[in-house]
Amino acid sequence: MDPTEIQEDKSNDAHSLEQSEGGAAPKAEAAGDNGDQPTTTPDGAVDATGGKNPLAPKQHKQSFVKKLWARFNIYLVLFVLVLFMAGGVLAFMLVKGKKNTVTTLNSQSLSDSTLKQLANTDVTVGKSNQILTVQSNAIFAGAVLARSSLDVAGSLKVGGNLNLSDLTVSGATQLGDAVTNNLTINGSLNLQGELTLKNGINVSGNSTFTGNVTTTQLTTGSLQLNGDLNLTHHITAGGTIPSIVKGTAVGGGGTASLSGSDTAGSITINTGNSPPAGCFATVTFSKAFSNTPHVVLTPIGSATAGLQYYVTRTTTNFIICSATAAPAGQTFGFDYIALD
Repeated sequence: MDPTEIQEDKSNDAHSLEQSEGGAAPKAEAAGDNGDQPTTTPDGAVDATGGKNPLAPKQHKQSFVKKLWARFNIYLVLFVLVLFMAGGVLAFMLVKGKKNTVTTLNSQSLSDSTLKQLANTDVTVGKSNQILTVQSNAIFAGAVLARSSLDVAGSLKVGGNLNLSDLTVSGATQLGDAVTNNLTINGSLNLQGELTLKNGINVSGNSTFTGNVTTTQLTTGSLQLNGDLNLTHHITAGGTIPSIVKGTAVGGGGTASLSGSDTAGSITINTGNSPPAGCFATVTFSKAFSNTPHVVLTPIGSATAGLQYYVTRTTTNFIICSATAAPAGQTFGFDYIALD
């Protein structure tokens, strides 16, 4: 190497050292020329870097997820987590409770050998918590006993007699045939169709008929009419025949007879020898009236009409008398009606 070049390098190095010792001023001026305020170090020297450390690590930009995570509150996240856990526990308990309330019924098929065994012997099949399912139609040749309740999902058809010790019907009931035994109804009975009774009807309480009542014969202990009585046929006064006792006015060997009832009838008087004035006969009712009845006598024939007859009555009887003596050996007749 040329000694001259070596000398130049040394001088350059010397200039470099001078600038490094007093190089703050040029840097400061440079900083002043750029409009930036020079930065001094704690010992009073001017910071040529302008306050920036070239050896400091560069700051990296944060991702969106990290920035979002930094904004969340950790306590809020824990609270939401606890709510989710509580909801899961509650749902699990509800599902478990429903499973515990449902009774599990196991199904079991019957083979041909098992069915043959059932036909020949008396055996018990399955348990009370199992279900016997028969897919095909079933015919029981003998009696069938259901020890517990019997639920029928479809229609129930009985070809023969149906014997029930007790029947409770909560809904509508339709009877297509007559009831051959006693039928007791505690509530009201509404019949939309015709009612046919072959053995009569026995009513212990009051009855109200808003329409016409048609009957071939009506037997009643008491009949009260609040309106008019319209009769299109005869009135037959039936009943027990009352008793009759002849009086002294029939004379010796005379007789008295009666046909009819307490309500109406006929009396025949046959006079004997020397009949005096007085009473011909006493008629005693088979059943006493509540009040003294009205007795109407009608003489039969002109001979009877010529008698001066009269009547006395009580609740139990009436007496036919004559104010004058009747002719001997003759027959006289009276019709009577007795009404309370």
